[in-house]
Amino acid sequence: MKRLLATLVWDVRLQYRNGFYAAAAVVAVIGAALLFRFDKDLQAYSLPVIFLQNLAVNAFYFIGALVLLEKDEGTLSARVITPLRKEEFLASKVLSLTGLSLLESAVLAALIYGIRLNWAALLSGVALLAVMLALYGFLVVARYDSLNAYLMPSVLYLLILMPPLLDYFGVLKGAWVYLHPVHGPLVLLQAAFRPVAAWQWVYGLLYSGLWIGLLWRWARRDFYRYIIEGAGA
Repeated sequence: MKRLLATLVWDVRLQYRNGFYAAAAVVAVIGAALLFRFDKDLQAYSLPVIFLQNLAVNAFYFIGALVLLEKDEGTLSARVITPLRKEEFLASKVLSLTGLSLLESAVLAALIYGIRLNWAALLSGVALLAVMLALYGFLVVARYDSLNAYLMPSVLYLLILMPPLLDYFGVLKGAWVYLHPVHGPLVLLQAAFRPVAAWQWVYGLLYSGLWIGLLWRWARRDFYRYIIEGAGA
């Protein structure tokens, strides 16, 4: 636990020092400026999508930037030979980015919509989606050693997460969307602004938890394969 807390503090400082918090603030300000022009109904409809887009930056791309930064500086290879476990490394990255995402989303929701929303649904949806995207982002970036090699494929990997928006906007509706991992947190984000059925709450929580468990297992495997074995090589 002490190693995890120390690593978590280090990661937060690293993110702050490299402008991650400033970037998140800029993204939040841009989103707020766009949504202030909408009425309450349109704001409630748009906010879940805005949260998804923001978390794609805060979780998916930020963990990619952190891993590439530590690879470039050589600190990631050095950590492999310390007592820090791979689970603690991953947990620190995921928790710190999830905290940043929760802070940004809560401030944005309060500024745009006020406090009259379902905060339990909002915070659980943001937290689950941030954890999911951070782990998925690690799976993607672990294979690359430079920003140039990572950037273009990352866009294609990110597009895999977007099909639920086709259902959300009514372009391609159907039961298929309930199989997509992002749909669970998206249902919870919708529940923050309008009532949803109890079974949808259960689905959102359990299905998101299932995918997080799978992504965590795959991330641990890839940490060993691409980070530990790579450092050994």
